[in-house]
Amino acid sequence: MKTTIYRGRLWAALAAALLLVGCGQEEDPSAGQAGGQPPAKAIEVAELAYQDIPLDKSYPSKLMSEQEVTLVARVTGVLEERKFEPGDQVEQGESLYTIEPDLYEATVAQREADLASAQAELSRAERDANRFQQLAAQNSVSRQQVDQALADARVARASVAQAEAALKSAQLDLDYAEVTAPVSGVIGLSEVNVGNLVSPNTELATITPLDPLEVRFQMPQNDAFELRRQLKDMSIEDIAASLEAFSSRGDEPAVLSGHLDFLGSRVDPETSTVQAEATFANPDGAVLPGQYVRVKIEGLARFGVLAVPELALTQGLMGPQVYVLDEDNVARARPVQLGELAGAWQIILDGVEPGERVVVGDPGSLKPGTPIDPQPFDGDAEALMQEAQYEQQGQGAGQAAPEQAEQEAASPGEPAADQSGQGTAEGAGQGEDAASATQAAQQAPMNAPQGDQEAEEARGEGNE
Repeated sequence: MKTTIYRGRLWAALAAALLLVGCGQEEDPSAGQAGGQPPAKAIEVAELAYQDIPLDKSYPSKLMSEQEVTLVARVTGVLEERKFEPGDQVEQGESLYTIEPDLYEATVAQREADLASAQAELSRAERDANRFQQLAAQNSVSRQQVDQALADARVARASVAQAEAALKSAQLDLDYAEVTAPVSGVIGLSEVNVGNLVSPNTELATITPLDPLEVRFQMPQNDAFELRRQLKDMSIEDIAASLEAFSSRGDEPAVLSGHLDFLGSRVDPETSTVQAEATFANPDGAVLPGQYVRVKIEGLARFGVLAVPELALTQGLMGPQVYVLDEDNVARARPVQLGELAGAWQIILDGVEPGERVVVGDPGSLKPGTPIDPQPFDGDAEALMQEAQYEQQGQGAGQAAPEQAEQEAASPGEPAADQSGQGTAEGAGQGEDAASATQAAQQAPMNAPQGDQEAEEARGEGNE
């Protein structure tokens, strides 16, 4: 009795499986069109031509202030006064320190007196020389006396010059006794406290100009050659540059505008780079020397190259490839050699020729031999890439929604863990029966006579 019931259930499952297979074949509309030509796919196509591609490149660098100055004492004496607070903005020529000025004022006064004495002696010596020359014309004095008078006058002149130099040196020391700012900028901490004895070359403080700021960076030699090519028709200061300084907190980067100041004339053999320098206005002190930044040279380009939107590239068996249309508008895969990436554009070095038509839309669904309905390309590679990204995001959201709805419909009001446990416990036998029935349904066309014979034998055994 149990055998008869089991075989009855098996044949019922087999009949249900055959019904499902038949319905699936009826609902598949592509089965009858397998041998037909697929319809042409509408997609953007661009005709290749030589063009100038602007480069979107930035170079890492470290900010510096080329006019930064370290103040040092130039005279010996006691530091008597400090006229600033650390961190103040000081202006060029502003007085910052005084180093025992009374001592040097006294020295200047002494040198002034020495000069006055030397000038008086010179005046006397010149009068004597003139008098002896007149007497010599009357044969009243000897020639030796005349020569002595002239020599005394020359010595007096030298003494005056020496006194003038001593006075000038004393005046310089007096000027150095007052330390002034040689440049405008932010002054740092004082290295020496008031009351300490300082001597020449004693460091006092550092002044750092924040506006403008200079940036030195290394450019790859290819970029430097292209930039030098552009400089044939313009001044180096006409090459604009921008700077981005990122903070450690992840805030929006500070952006400064400036221009190129210098481009080196030799290539470093160790790094294959050329040194360059740019200057940026920094009126608000948004960035500080010592920060690591990225510098972008505007107007840098590659001239007379073939390029396609980066979206047009796919990966084939032989490496990067693009789809080129033949005379019948059929897509043919073509391996290419890649150059630089310039924003949304990819420079092509080899593999395609001017005048050929390249599929620039999203080629991910294409295969060699696919008919194409060419659509015009407006040349905006950035917009093309953004459109493809939006489509991918939409497809991802569309796939996630049915999966979530399926999970919610499978177990309304019940936790997922309970549902999975119940399905495992109760549906084990049904899963095995369904799998056996499906396998029997797939083999039914080939074993139909044998299956009828086995069924008759089973019925006979059941009757017995």
